Amino acid sequence: MEKRRVVCPNCDSINAVPVNRPAEAAKCGRCHAKLFQGTPAELDAARLKRHIANSDIPVVVDFWAPWCGPCRAMAPIFAQAAKTIEPRARFAKVNVDENPEAARRYGVQGIPALLAFSEGKVAARQAGLTDANTLRGWVERLVVCSNPG
Repeated sequence: MEKRRVVCPNCDSINAVPVNRPAEAAKCGRCHAKLFQGTPAELDAARLKRHIANSDIPVVVDFWAPWCGPCRAMAPIFAQAAKTIEPRARFAKVNVDENPEAARRYGVQGIPALLAFSEGKVAARQAGLTDANTLRGWVERLVVCSNPG
């Protein structure tokens, strides 16, 4: 039975989710939280690294800061994308004020910045505020590329 690794947004444990079962219903083997909650996971630098390195689905990350107007405008667009696209991708947010090392590690120079990771590497970048349709199309292309067939 083919399985995909999915990191729990609650306790960060790595779960093997069978591809032939509905991922929307999948729960963490350790903490029993839903693996896909339809909202972006708030991650720090260490948690982000774990999600990127141990996920077989794309991880789409919004690097942001609370004082950033465009970041605040981007938040509901990003949250809606998480609601409609999960479980085909994981959505996460990283506060660059609290996690400057994560921003440096991935070359974030301005915010908001969206980075999509696939197979542990940056697969795509999107700088600045974007609308819902552009974001959805950008992520959908990444999902198709990372899950051929």
